[in-house]
Amino acid sequence: MATVAITPDQDTVLAEIHIAAPPARVFQAITDPRQLPQWWGQKGMYRCTKFETDVRVRGQWLSLGVSDTGEKFQVSGEYLEVDPPRLLVYTWIASWTAGLRTTVRWELEPLSGGTLLKLHHSGFAGNADAAKNHAQGWQLVLGWMQAFVDRGETIDTRS
Repeated sequence: MATVAITPDQDTVLAEIHIAAPPARVFQAITDPRQLPQWWGQKGMYRCTKFETDVRVRGQWLSLGVSDTGEKFQVSGEYLEVDPPRLLVYTWIASWTAGLRTTVRWELEPLSGGTLLKLHHSGFAGNADAAKNHAQGWQLVLGWMQAFVDRGETIDTRS
């Protein structure tokens, strides 16, 4: 299970989780447009319906999704740093946050036969509610990714 916290200034969501797979496998799960839609979401909540990505500095990415009630949403951004399989940094602009532009940083470190994944999502200063909502979201997302990489569980097979 992921540990998630918000910095005292409420600017950054910090999360960590151990994945029982090498960093290259974890990096693939978070960047491959065929894999990410298999695990990013949950029945009765929402799901990613399309993921487009150009994994290089200044490359763009786009994730489209739909909630359980049929409401469509999108998240997009630009890659700022790409160093497979240890680092991925990109901007995050979500349709539900009224133009708030934040930055997501994934650090993948080999550890104990697997990967220690450290996630930093920053740029929430002045928007404590958005930080709290994203902290809750990352708790779920990292758990879903772990279940996918460790056990092959997808949105449709995960209980």
